[in-house]
Order: sequence, then structure tokens, then C-alpha cells
Amino acid sequence: MTLDNKEEQVYDVLSLTSLEKLEPVRVRPGMYIGSTGSKGLHHCIWEILDNAIDEISNGYGNKAIIILNDDRSVTISDNGRGIPTGIHPIKKKSGVEMVYTELHTGGKFDNKSYKTSGGLHGVGAAVVNALSEWLEVEVKQGGCIYKQRFEYSMDKSLKRLMPGTPVTKLIKLEQKTVDTGTTVTFKPDKKIFGSTDFRFEIIDERLQELSFQNKGITLEFVDKRKDQEVQKTYHSARGLLDFIDYLNESKNPIHKEPILFSGEREVNGIFLGAEVCIQFTDSTTEYIASYVNNIPTSEAGTHETGFKTGMTRAFKEWAKKLNLIKEKDKEFEGDDLREGMTAIIKIRLSSPIFEGQTKTKLGNTEAYTIMNDLSYTRFCEWIEDNKELATSFMNNAIEACTRREKIKKINEAEKRKVGRGTAPLAGKVAACTLKDSSLTEFIIVEGDSAGGSAKQARDRRFQTIMPSKGKIMNTEKQKLENVLASEELKIFAVAIGTGVLGNYKEQELKYHKIIVMSDADVDGYHIRTLWMTYIYRYMRQLIANGHLYIALPPLYKVYKASKNGEVVKYAYSDQQLEEAKKEIGKGCLVQRYKGLGEMNPDQLWETTLNPNTRTLQRVTIEDAAKAEKMVSLLMGDVVEPRKNYLYKYAEF
Repeated sequence: MTLDNKEEQVYDVLSLTSLEKLEPVRVRPGMYIGSTGSKGLHHCIWEILDNAIDEISNGYGNKAIIILNDDRSVTISDNGRGIPTGIHPIKKKSGVEMVYTELHTGGKFDNKSYKTSGGLHGVGAAVVNALSEWLEVEVKQGGCIYKQRFEYSMDKSLKRLMPGTPVTKLIKLEQKTVDTGTTVTFKPDKKIFGSTDFRFEIIDERLQELSFQNKGITLEFVDKRKDQEVQKTYHSARGLLDFIDYLNESKNPIHKEPILFSGEREVNGIFLGAEVCIQFTDSTTEYIASYVNNIPTSEAGTHETGFKTGMTRAFKEWAKKLNLIKEKDKEFEGDDLREGMTAIIKIRLSSPIFEGQTKTKLGNTEAYTIMNDLSYTRFCEWIEDNKELATSFMNNAIEACTRREKIKKINEAEKRKVGRGTAPLAGKVAACTLKDSSLTEFIIVEGDSAGGSAKQARDRRFQTIMPSKGKIMNTEKQKLENVLASEELKIFAVAIGTGVLGNYKEQELKYHKIIVMSDADVDGYHIRTLWMTYIYRYMRQLIANGHLYIALPPLYKVYKASKNGEVVKYAYSDQQLEEAKKEIGKGCLVQRYKGLGEMNPDQLWETTLNPNTRTLQRVTIEDAAKAEKMVSLLMGDVVEPRKNYLYKYAEF
């Protein structure tokens, strides 16, 4: 085929590209670790740590250590059996070299070496090697110590730079040892990752969770990057009971002793062992933390669905047995029953099938069947022995059902009133003209003054502006009916179109980006936090699906008159201010913005609204358990934990 004004395009065998060994990982890292941002960087630690925890949870060790080194490398060590060091009869390579240079190589595919494992796909170690400048493995096994090093370097057979190339053979050191285990040290490649700075708090939270899930084990964390070394040890004697106390620290439980049950089942050769811990609080929302082989499944999956189904079935049957629901009465639903519930679901599964390499959603149908049966059986047994407390849960569910029906009628009435148009929102929301939700933005702007400037500054084709009159209510402390009755929150919910809680429908979302734009001061941060709390509690999918953003307006304008007009630089921090002053030079002037309202429409467009020049920060949930705890701690009505947190971390 010939294209106008172009040479004929030849497509033959020479057009095909063949990626060798670990090259595909560097070409498409997101396929293996989710992203090349902070989440992907820390995922490299989890891939190696999962291998260590697999050893421990299968009974071959009891301790793991993470060390952040001052050269930006990280060391992960365990006292398990150690990676096999023998030479494979067909591959003619050591087990260590196979594991770190070949995708889909490991001891977790046939359930012989590991009954359950988090490292399902067998690509974790090799992927981390591929995305590192260098990686070193030390194995203690059979009284000996072995070492091997890999680097991004010249592959002699392919005659080009290749990731994860062995630069030494597996070397047996002269020294002897009575210990066993594996130590891996790697340095993430700064050419792959935007930043190679590991965050202490992310690793801290993950190790805390792992200690709760594996009671009796010891985890250590050492940060050598600062002048004063930081060390922390994690150990839990009560396991999930400690975990639920941790999650509910800032909530008011309505029963002292959590519900705790466990069990094992085998279906079609698939083994599943489960442990579940539940506590109801006076909150209006539920929270479920679920894990498969120690890996957090933030997008849930079949195990969580099976748990919910079995629980609802048990409570519905007993509600009828105890005459709490008559024949003609409307039955409560699972959402009603789980209102205010905090639950931890931890399962061990012999052959987990995850949807995606980052393992955030479980897909096994067997997990649904087993969890449904186990959950139903254990809840029936518990209700039999705790009828009084169970009756209070069921009465709460019946009341929640009544409220839900009222809310549904209110939502339907609002939808009928609004329809698909925007006329009823006139004067409250300045709507954009485009209807394609993949292109449009909904921007909440602090204050009427800034809202007026934003309406003038925006590109009315794709940017909708909603001025926020001030601080919305703290939805963490309010009853559901008060939140749904709030005029401003109602306007927001109607304008974006999704509905809230159980009525949330992603397909109804009218905007691709929801942006909170507030002043860069204490009040502005508070307003931002209140909106994030509301969205986290009532429209969490907006965050989970990457729709929520924070606008970052500049703090300073640095400018100077010149022959060609005014030279202007905007600074978003004190460090950028100093850099801008140096760049513009002597005689420059500095304007400190106290708020968005001080900017004229042109400045607001250039700094905060123009997609080509603005800075947006996407809000994500990297650690679901941490997010749940922090929202409750900072925004809830239990004072003591918040006071302790502020004394520990706030800079007064």
C-alpha cells in the first residue's frame, strides 16, 4: 500500500523485533510491577520479601530483615532454607542463576516445595534483577556460603547491554556457617524509576501488617540512610487480634471481644486455610482487609466475595429463625449487615490465580466456594452461642436497611429532578460544554473569590468549576443521614453523577479528573482533607480508579522587568524560590501568594488550571490498612490516639 507523499512501507521479517532474556521487563516494567513510580519501586521490595515470608509461613524460618543502605540499595535477608545452589542437569546453571535470570522459574508451581506461596508467577526475583543496576545474592546452605552478582552489563553471547547479566559464577566462599537462609541486595536503576528513594513509612506499615498476619515471627527494619541509624522490630503474639485492635484504635467498638474463626478445606485438589477476625464499631462504613498468602488483595476477589455471601446467608437465616424478620418484611442486605464492620480475612491457598502480575485481586472460583461454605458454617455456630449479641447486629442491619431505602428514594428523586442536564445546578456549578467524560475535569475551588477567578480562567470546553463555600462537614464524625442531607455534598454527588456507597456506579461518572483546589495554607489543607475524607468514605472507587487529584498552586511569583517584557517564574516551595531568584538574577521581586483569590484569572490559568503548565498530585491508596487507620485516627471522634500521634510526629 502506498501512502500520499510517503515511501512504500515495507513489512517483512526484518521488521520483527525479538527481545531476549530479561529485556521485556525493562521495555514494559509496568506489566510486572504496576508502575515505575513509588508504588512500583516498593513493589520490588515486596517481590523479594514475599519469597522470604513464603519460607517462614511454610515452616522453614522465623525471621526476616530489611536494611535500607546509604547507597540507595536495599538488603532483604531471611533464615529459611536458602535458594537451591546445585547445578541443574539440563540448564547447566545453578538454581540461584536460574531464579534470578529466567522468568517463570521457581519452586512454587507444583506445591511440592511450598504448600502455599505469595510468589505465584515465579517472575519476582528475575524482575527485580532486570530493573536493578546490580543485584547480589548470598545463600547459606549445607554449612557453606555462596555468592553471585548480576549487573546491567554487556552480554557476551548477545554482544549488547542486557539487564541482570551474571558477572560472576556462583562462588563458594571459604568460610563455613551453621546458619541457613538467603540474603539479597539490589540497587534499583534510576534510569527506570522516577525516584529511587524508599519511604520508611510504607515499609514500616507493610512489616507491621506481616507481623500481625504471621504471629510469632520476628521482622526487623534498619534504615542506614541517615546519620543516626533507625532500627525497629515487629512481633505479634496475638496475630489478627492485635491487627484488629490496631485498625480500630480510633473507632468505638460495640462489642469488646472480636469474632475470630479459622478452618481448612480442600476442593478439586486446591487447599485453602482461612483465618477471619471481625469487630463491629459505631462507624457508618465497613472496612475489609483481605490477604492471600500474606499478599494484600486491595481489589478484593473471590475469597472476599465468598466470605460476604456466607456471612449474609447465615445472618438472614437466623434472623428468620429468631422472628426478627417476618414473612412480608423486606430483608436486609449484606451491605446493611456489614455497616460499621472491620474485618480481616487471611487465607492460605495452594494455587492462587491473581488477576494481574501485581496480585491485587484473586480469581480462583474454588476460593469463593470454600470461603462461602466456611463463613456460613462458622457464623451459624457463632450465632448459636451468642444469640443476644447476634440479635443486636441483626437489628442494626434491619435499621440500616430502612435507612438505605429512604436514601435510595432521595437519590432517585434527585436524579429525576436533575435528569441528564445541568440546569438545576445553574448558579452552583459552572459546567463545561463537552460531554465526553474521558476529556472533562470537575474542579472544587476553595472560596467564592477564587471560584469567580477560576470560572473566568478555566477552559470552559472541558473544565467544570464548583466553588466551595468553606469547610464542608467532617463526614467521619457525622451520621449517614446528615452527610446525605448536606447541600454542598449533595450538589457534588449529583454533579459528578456516580451516586454514593452501595449506589456508586463508575459508568455514570461524568468527569475523568476530580480536582480539589485549595489555598496552600493551614485552612486550605484542612479543606482538602475534609473533601478527601468524604470521597474516601462515600466514593472510594474515585480514588481506587485514579480519578482524584490535588491541585498544587504556587507559593511565590518571582519576576523582573526586562526589555522584552516581564520575566516570570513561579515557585512551589522555598527551595524552588531560591532557584528562581538565582535564575532571574539581581533585582528580582517576590510576591508571596496568601491564597488563590489573590491571583488574577491569567495567573490562575497559567499556574493551576492549564494542563500544560500546572502541577497535579494524584491521590492513591498504596496501603489500604494504613489509609483506613489514618482516616479514622485523624478525622474520627476518639481523641487519645490522635493526641498521641500528634505529640509523636507533629512539628509544633
